[in-house]
Amino acid sequence: MRKKTLKTITFFYILSIVALLILTISSIIMINQNGMNQRLQGWVNLLWLPLPIVTLIIDRICVRKFGTEKSNKYELYVLVVSISLFAINWIRLQLQT
Repeated sequence: MRKKTLKTITFFYILSIVALLILTISSIIMINQNGMNQRLQGWVNLLWLPLPIVTLIIDRICVRKFGTEKSNKYELYVLVVSISLFAINWIRLQLQT
């Protein structure tokens, strides 16, 4: 049983779980602060929760339909393209000033 669960772990699954934990913990900490700005930002952070939840659901559907190996392959492509676009945009912004 344990080996089967380890074989179904993908990149987006791990990223979604980590994002959910970080968003939840940071929102709880901010909501419990004394300043109104931090409280408001904590509630606004909760608006980002649907994004990792939808990513997690889509990831699990793709793993069920295509398998872990194919899903990891395509997720790796998506991550590389996203990081490349981020780097190109960062370089563009550095050259702009």
